[in-house]
Amino acid sequence: MIEIRDVSKRFEEIQAVDHVSINIKEDSVFGLIGTNGAGKSTVLRMMSGVIRPDEGEILVDGIPVFDRVEAKERLFFIADEPYFFANATPEDMGRYYNSIFPRFNQSQYREYLESFDLGKRRKVGTFSKGMKKQLAILCGICAGTKYLFCDETFDGLDPVMRQGIKSLMAREMDERGMTPIIASHNLRELEDICDHVGLLHKGGVLLSRELEEMKCNIQKVQCVLEAGVSEETAFQGLDVVKSEKRGSLYTLTVRGSREEIINYFGSVDTIFFEALPLSLEEIFISETEVVGYDIKKIILG
Repeated sequence: MIEIRDVSKRFEEIQAVDHVSINIKEDSVFGLIGTNGAGKSTVLRMMSGVIRPDEGEILVDGIPVFDRVEAKERLFFIADEPYFFANATPEDMGRYYNSIFPRFNQSQYREYLESFDLGKRRKVGTFSKGMKKQLAILCGICAGTKYLFCDETFDGLDPVMRQGIKSLMAREMDERGMTPIIASHNLRELEDICDHVGLLHKGGVLLSRELEEMKCNIQKVQCVLEAGVSEETAFQGLDVVKSEKRGSLYTLTVRGSREEIINYFGSVDTIFFEALPLSLEEIFISETEVVGYDIKKIILG
């Protein structure tokens, strides 16, 4: 488990992280969401022990991470712009990480290089941005660490490669219990892989919840009421988060399980109604608008 306890970090006049507290469970995929400048990269660097928090502490399996080898050997950090040694080849990087991480899987690494068509003796400096990202991810997966920290992991990868990387992560989670923590500015990237999502905004945590819990307890309903039925009467028993009307069509975002909502509308005089699944983006927009944030600007720019 990773515990981030009331952590803050300032760079001169910029408050990059402001009293952030998050717990990240093992055997799950944690998505850290936020726009550029929200503090995601700074949080990951502090979690990795690269920089020290000004306030608070970060524990990896109960061990303070900064300047502690026994904590750092449990994690691998993939930066937004991965670093490779000058004139190094993938083979060179494999040898280096093998000397650092005792569980680095050299045979698996060579197989992945071949599968991803990354020449093991080709200079990494000649690789495209996407190829460098692929190589960094393969190094991280093969390092055999318990935790894998990824900063904008899928940025620069084509859709096929993204799915390939997600499949590799899923296999590693299943086979050895790896726990990925993935920072991204794009909710759509993480919806099909994350178990828990935290939203950073202006250095603070705006929201942190289990994805399945969020999806199960909020629904989108479209309906048309029978003539003479007022919306006040029809919806008075609902916990309505958001309501829109176009012509005679109502689109509601309501709290409650799917079964509860369907049962409720079964007793309302409607011409038709349907309960629809919400995307992760729609859930965040609904949840954060309630507390006064224009999440569309935060997430979509």
